[in-house]
Amino acid sequence: MSTAILYYVHDPMCSWCWGFRRSWDHLCAALPNTVKVVNVVGGLAADSEQAMPLEQQATIAGYWRDVAERTGASFNFDFWRDCQPRRSTYPACRAVLAARRQGAELAMIDAIQRAYYLRAMNPSDNSTLIDLAAELNLDTAQFSNDLSSAEIEQELHNDFALRRQLGVRSFPSLVLVHGNKLNAIDIDYQSHAPMLEAICRTASLESQH
Repeated sequence: MSTAILYYVHDPMCSWCWGFRRSWDHLCAALPNTVKVVNVVGGLAADSEQAMPLEQQATIAGYWRDVAERTGASFNFDFWRDCQPRRSTYPACRAVLAARRQGAELAMIDAIQRAYYLRAMNPSDNSTLIDLAAELNLDTAQFSNDLSSAEIEQELHNDFALRRQLGVRSFPSLVLVHGNKLNAIDIDYQSHAPMLEAICRTASLESQH
């Protein structure tokens, strides 16, 4: 059987992506080795130095409650008291790409999510991201340089272009590419089984043509 590619389009500061973590981790562990997973950072919110208005803070905190209720994910609401939130996720996306260069893409995604949702840290700040890189024992000098480099900026926009090519408009999203066809896989926050079944069914059906 030929290899299929499963694109996971996400943003490390997307609360629904955090709510999806349990199902996603189980899915990744269960996928056959003929399915290659490729992570794509989607870019939820552009760079901004402006403090998030209180009304927007309340709205996003409400999203957190919705995600917690629907998925069982944990959130530390001290973030809204202890940090100065900004509507800016591009820095965290760049951090994922910078960590990828040191073989730590998945570790950085996990670190950012846990910092944001459980540790009341602000991944919109480069200083926070560099602290996380240090905790992961990355080369922090290289990481810091990469974070603001033209090369990483280009990689960021390459991922955004791929997201558009995949037809993705929301996070998290899964797109299976097999036989030169794009197949959207419905997200299931409760169980990985329906997604696994859809992926295996789609790949095997297409492989017969």
